Amino acid sequence: MAQVAFLPRIIVSADTSKAPLKPLRRTQRSRTSISTNKRVPRSPLQRTKLNVEVSPHRAVSAVRLMRIELGGAFADLLNEKGKGSGDNEMGYVERTLGFCTKELDDRDLRLVTDVVGGTIRWRRYLDHLICSLCHEESTFRHMEPLLLQILRIGVYEIVKLDMPPYAVVDENVRLAKVALRPGAGNMVNGILRKLVVLKEKNSLPLPILEGDDRAQARALATLHSHPVWMVRRWTKYRGQEEAIKLMVWNNSDPRANVGRGVTRADLVKQLNLLKVPHEISLHLDDFIRMKTGLQYIDNNLSFSGGKTVIQAGLLKQGLCAVQDESAGLVVSVVDAQPGESIVDCCAAPGGKTVYMASHMSGQGMVYAIDINKGRLRILRETAKLHQVSSVITTIHSDLRIFADNESAKYDKVLLDAPCSGLGVLSKRADLRWNKSLEDLEELKNLQDELLDAASLLVKPGGVLIYSTCSIDPEENEERVDTFLLRHPVRAAYATQIISPFLWNSVLNPVDRFVPPDFVSECSFYFSDPVKHSLDGAFAARLVRAL
Repeated sequence: MAQVAFLPRIIVSADTSKAPLKPLRRTQRSRTSISTNKRVPRSPLQRTKLNVEVSPHRAVSAVRLMRIELGGAFADLLNEKGKGSGDNEMGYVERTLGFCTKELDDRDLRLVTDVVGGTIRWRRYLDHLICSLCHEESTFRHMEPLLLQILRIGVYEIVKLDMPPYAVVDENVRLAKVALRPGAGNMVNGILRKLVVLKEKNSLPLPILEGDDRAQARALATLHSHPVWMVRRWTKYRGQEEAIKLMVWNNSDPRANVGRGVTRADLVKQLNLLKVPHEISLHLDDFIRMKTGLQYIDNNLSFSGGKTVIQAGLLKQGLCAVQDESAGLVVSVVDAQPGESIVDCCAAPGGKTVYMASHMSGQGMVYAIDINKGRLRILRETAKLHQVSSVITTIHSDLRIFADNESAKYDKVLLDAPCSGLGVLSKRADLRWNKSLEDLEELKNLQDELLDAASLLVKPGGVLIYSTCSIDPEENEERVDTFLLRHPVRAAYATQIISPFLWNSVLNPVDRFVPPDFVSECSFYFSDPVKHSLDGAFAARLVRAL
């Protein structure tokens, strides 16, 4: 077991929650602000009233869902106390619902995490059931946002959590009546009671998989709660059977992986003392996989084992980190060595940056560039916690502007590009509803711009690594292919073999860095959620000619 040259860190692997770069000439879309429905404004005295009858986890869940869907919040940033979201959790509840609930206890926090994550994940499926149980489709189409969130919570709890059905009905009816009006509570009561009856009879109104390709894609999209365009795309590239397996994986509860400790043996010893179930990673010497506990949905740590690790202080002290093995394997492709100068182009929040720095024995430098100043601050704090700040320099800049003005060249440049996140939908269920085919085209243009910029920073004989957390070939292999076509002379990049600087190389460039099972037919690193039971990720290693 390799000795680690620093106190390890806590980094929740959430590459897709990076602040997205946009093409320089494009304007950013505005986000819809949260509407608190059509209620008559309450007086200040009424707004501060504490309501002890309303279920606190349902009230908080409804507000979080409103913030995610209408307010543009990232689900992974709304952690158990609302930290990272800019305000106190109960402040949002008060402003949205018009009253406060009692503080959340540990059980309530776990339920909020489960209900919010599950409701986002199963949103299309839940909406189909709600729409089917309304008298008219227009009733569903014109339903006010808060009422819809309350219904989604109730349907999810009945259908997917198997909670006592009539308790679920009563609690959600009470929430609707207090937060909205008596008539809203009556609607919730009617729809949820119909649902209970149909579920008990095993006759839920679900679509049938039949008809042409389009009809089958729509049915699968509803049954597995994904956008239709994703289903059609995956069916095209993978076939229907593999597409279904991928959607099943995306709807499963994700597992987090504990990263580098002082040594892995030290961490195993600590986990054994805490009686936390775990297993050794099959792919990386520095990783341990938690079997129960330290699981998370939308990056919220929860469940008994994770709570034990948190209470023991292992994460806060930097004795372990949370990161998916797929991200660790990307760092393996980089192969950071002591004394090297490395640029991490879109670095924040810093999981890969700090992991690369841990391999450098205090020698060399990782230059972490990101357009988001706040996330760079988090990266610096993380680096300090894990005692690698001496080999990390943060640079607040748009990569494209930085590369145009930078004369220095570097040994290695990692571009972990902003992408669709289609490989991490099991952890980031909200991403499936925030992406479209048009977004994919825009991202491809952005990825090309960033690749061009990153290539300017590599010295002759240096290495460029392009990676994503996507499983879509148009964001992965196709971006590398088009880059090589754009720069056959000026950049003179080539895939790496024994003589790494030849243009006409054909052998796999990553097989010295990752296990053979992760080397694709096209000579790149690729982790497949269905095949490997990991997040989906891609990396290409290119070497600049001398």
